Amino acid sequence: MDLDKDFDQHLLQQFSCMGTTDKDDLVKQLQKLLAGSQLNEATATFFLDMNNWNLQAAICSYFDFESPFKLPSMTLVCDCTIGEGESVSPNTKFQKSWRVQNSGNESWPEGISLQYTGGIVMGDCTRIEVPPLGPKEITELTVTLTSPNELGVFQSKWRMMTVTGSYFGDIIWVIISVSESGTLAVTQQLHQLSTSQSNDVQMS
Repeated sequence: MDLDKDFDQHLLQQFSCMGTTDKDDLVKQLQKLLAGSQLNEATATFFLDMNNWNLQAAICSYFDFESPFKLPSMTLVCDCTIGEGESVSPNTKFQKSWRVQNSGNESWPEGISLQYTGGIVMGDCTRIEVPPLGPKEITELTVTLTSPNELGVFQSKWRMMTVTGSYFGDIIWVIISVSESGTLAVTQQLHQLSTSQSNDVQMS
C-alpha cells in the first residue's frame, strides 16, 4: 500500500470540492488539509502568498520545505524571574525571564523568535528575537510586560517560532496575580539597582 499515493488521491478529491478565492477561506482550508502538521495561520498565509494563493502549489511547497528540515527542539529549563511568586501592582511594568535549551542535535536557524500566542495581552511586547543556539546550549530570555488594570490572576501563552511561522518546543506561560499591594516590580527594581551598584564597585 502506497501511503503517499493514497494521501495525494485524498488531496485531489479535496481540491475538487474547493472553488473559493477568498484568502481567509484558503488559509482555513490549508490548515484543515495539513491538520496533522499543526499549521498556524501565519505559516499558512506565508505558503499561500508565496504561491500566489494557489492551494495545491502551497501544499507542495510546504512539503518540499518541511520534509528536509525538522523543526528545532526547545526545552524550558526553568522560570528564573526575579521575584517569581510575588504579585504585581495594576498597570505596572515588570519582567518575566526563562532559561531555555536547544534540546535537539542541530543548531537553531536564524530568525527564531519568542511569540505571544494567546491569553491576555500584557503591554506592547508580543515578540522578542531569540539568538541561534547550538545543540544543548542554554540561553536566558526576558520579556518586559505591563500588568492589566484589573485585579486578579491573568495568564498569557508564548511559543518559540521559526521565521516561517511554525511553532516548536515547550509552551511558556506567563501567570501573574495583580494586587494593589503587589511588590514584584519593586523587587525587580531593587535587584537591578543592587546589580548596577555591584558592577560599579567592581569597575572602580
